Formats: sequence, C-alpha cells, structure tokens
Amino acid sequence: MSLTAETAPARPKSAPLPPERGSEFTPLLRDIKERGLLGRRTGWYARTILVNALCLAAVVTAMALLGGSWWVLALAPVLSVLCARTAFIGHDAGHAQISDARATNRRIGLLHGNLLLGMSYAWWNDKHNRHHANPNHIGKDPDVAADVLVFTGEQAAGRTGFRGWLTRHQAWLFFPLTLLEGLALKVSGVRHVRRMRGRERLGEGALLAAHVALCLTLLLTTMPLAQALAFAALHQALFGLHLGMAFAPNHKGMEMPDPDGEKWGHLRRQVLTSRNIRGGALTDWFLGGLNYQIEHHLFPSMPRPHLRLAQTRVKAHCRDLGIPYAETGLLDSYRQALRHMHEVGEPLRAGSR
Repeated sequence: MSLTAETAPARPKSAPLPPERGSEFTPLLRDIKERGLLGRRTGWYARTILVNALCLAAVVTAMALLGGSWWVLALAPVLSVLCARTAFIGHDAGHAQISDARATNRRIGLLHGNLLLGMSYAWWNDKHNRHHANPNHIGKDPDVAADVLVFTGEQAAGRTGFRGWLTRHQAWLFFPLTLLEGLALKVSGVRHVRRMRGRERLGEGALLAAHVALCLTLLLTTMPLAQALAFAALHQALFGLHLGMAFAPNHKGMEMPDPDGEKWGHLRRQVLTSRNIRGGALTDWFLGGLNYQIEHHLFPSMPRPHLRLAQTRVKAHCRDLGIPYAETGLLDSYRQALRHMHEVGEPLRAGSR
C-alpha cells in the first residue's frame, strides 16, 4: 500500500462559514426527534447483550474442552472478536444509548468494561466524552494529544531519538502498535482507578481485580502454563488490532479545527472532523456501528440500530447547507488515515536524509 499523496484523495475542505442565522443543527435535531430516532431500543440491546454473553460462554466451554491441545489457540481470535463486541456494548452504555436510566447504563458499562475486559469504565467514559465534545481539536481532544503517535506538524517538530524515529515511521507502525492497545487500555484504566477516591474507586477496583482472577482461573485451569501465556498474548494482540481497525477510520486525516480560528457550531464541529465508512450489515457488525461516525457524533445518545436510519436525513441536511460529508470505503479510510500520519512525519524524514 502506497502512502504517497498521489494515491490518496485530498481531505475534504471546510465549507465557508455562513452568516449568523441561528443554529444549523436545530432543524436537523427537530427532524430526527420527530422521526423517533432518539428513542431507546431496549429489546435490541437486550438481545445483543444476551447473544454476546452466550457466545462468550460457548468459547469458555470450548477452551475447557480443548485446553490440553494447542488447537485451543484457534479460539483466541474468536474470543478477540467477541471482546470487541463487548467493548462496543460498553461504548454504547457510556453514551446512554441503551437505557434512559443512568444507573442502568453505568452497571452495563461496568460489567462489560471492568469485569469482562479489565479496563476502567470511568476512565474510558471521561476520555471519550472529552473527545466527543471537541473532536480533532488539539489541546482539547485527548485522542489527538501527542504521545506515541502525533497528528500535526507542530507536534512532530523537535521530536528526537526514539520518539523521532517513531514519528518518522508512524504510518507503517500504526497497525503493529495497535497489537498493544488491549494492554494499554488496561494499564491506563488501572492508573485512573488508583487516582480515584471513595466508593467509586472501591467498586471499580474490585471489578478489575475480579477480572484478573477470572482470567487467571480460566487460563490456568483449562490449559498448561505455556499454552495459557500464548493464548493470552495472541488474544490481547488481536483484540487491540480489532479495536484499532474500528477506531482508526473515524477521524484521522480529517479536518482539525484551528484553535485561533473561527469557532464552529456543533454541526460543523462534528461533521467536518468525522468520516463515515460505506458498507452493509457486515460492516455495521464489524465496526460496531462506528462506521456511522458522523451521525454518532451528532447524536451520541442515538441507539446504534438507528444510526443507519438517520444517515439519509443527515446527508441531505449537509448537502442543503453545502457542508462536505465524508464517506468512503473501509480500505480507503485506512489509506487516508495512514497518508495523514505519513505526511506529518515527512519533515523529520527529510531532516534525517
């Protein structure tokens, strides 16, 4: 796959800001509400959670039956995919998509995040909500903060040594690095819980400890130590890769608001920084509904099965306002995201020649 500018389409440019005439978002919101698309789909989520739980139980049973054979490693990819489904359910609970009751969403989030995945629901929810408030906004969106990867020339400037090497090659390293994402989520969650206070810290910490105990019990009672270590490593690597493949297409390479420029309203702030992925039911399933990233960012509490239904209305509204609506195929979305990271590292590559 080439990462050169000649092989990838240019990023959509911002539409000119119109004169102030009230919110551009309000008519769309009214339309969506009138169509009932913000209503809860409790039955759909109940079935989704039940099916996911039954599939997880089936994999655990199969692990017990195959534990004496190296063929048990074939179950690691299956478990990784199911854990990604679990993460998507926790994501939806964090956005209050599942229930009108905040306590119910929190319990579902804690069960799927802390207990089943070993990551802090409170940490992820806080980080993700800050991302939603200001997507791709340097200084406000934690997902584009300079860390292992960087997303602007300003962030790349001055990086030397190992970090400089990472930046020069970050486009090629992106997917290999996602193999560590599952572990990184756990580490970040534990650090957050250690900073918490009171009953919330006790509850989240107890669930994280229960996750560790369940995993160790499952692995060490169903297979020899060498197989257990191999299974855990393969499972966590593929789980991180799956999450990386689901989140990478959403914003990378899209508009990044100028902190000193004109302020965008909610509609432009969410639409111009997000990218949708074309596809059918399989794409919806594989990406957990995040392929409708524009609709999800405009209406974060909208239940997942309603995002596809809202897409036509959102596209028409953006077209009427002259606002670019980014939508592409899955492979092309990766190409665009990697191209952007490749371009960010170009000045460092040029300086090292």
